[in-house]
Amino acid sequence: MKISLDIFGALLAFAAIGSAISKLVKVPDVMAAMASVGIKPNQVPLLALLEIAGGVGIIAGIWSKPLGTLAAACLVLYFAGALIAHSKKKHKVVDFGAALGIFIISIITTLLQLKR
Repeated sequence: MKISLDIFGALLAFAAIGSAISKLVKVPDVMAAMASVGIKPNQVPLLALLEIAGGVGIIAGIWSKPLGTLAAACLVLYFAGALIAHSKKKHKVVDFGAALGIFIISIITTLLQLKR
């Protein structure tokens, strides 16, 4: 189970931090997706910071189970919020596939942290 947690934790940290970087460098597709759900450009850095905090928390969770569990659970909530925002706009899955994938990985990581 430790190997599974390491794999999913690494995937989650990489995905969360990668997602944050794409927001910070203002990748056009990412910025368009953010705008499509009503996120203003001045709100994007805060969302990126939350993702970075979650990713760093996942990495720190290697040594601290409570921190890893908290970070994974917070990323579940973060990406659940993204999915809710997209569903309210009646977007197709293709429009929020990345958020859905990271949401699933964050759920798995949270469950693995809890079983640790």
